Amino acid sequence: MKAKYWAYRDRKTRKRNVRSLWIVRLNAAVRAQGLSYNRFIEGLKAANILLDRKVLSDIAITDEGSFTQIVAKAKAALKAKPKVKAPEAVAA
Repeated sequence: MKAKYWAYRDRKTRKRNVRSLWIVRLNAAVRAQGLSYNRFIEGLKAANILLDRKVLSDIAITDEGSFTQIVAKAKAALKAKPKVKAPEAVAA
């Protein structure tokens, strides 16, 4: 009975662990290009690049040239993105 419980729980845990591995790999590859993971993901969304973290991680490992081009597009999209000012504090 417990085996089913552990198997069910660990299937969820494995998915979580693998996703965090992809994020760590992407973070390392993106930092080598001079960008943080957060800004990279923001740039991908701004550039409308719809690759998921699994595919990006695989590209970063196997094809560095293509990954460099993706990072360049994300950087360009970040530069073209309009800056949003923070709302000013209202004095009470």
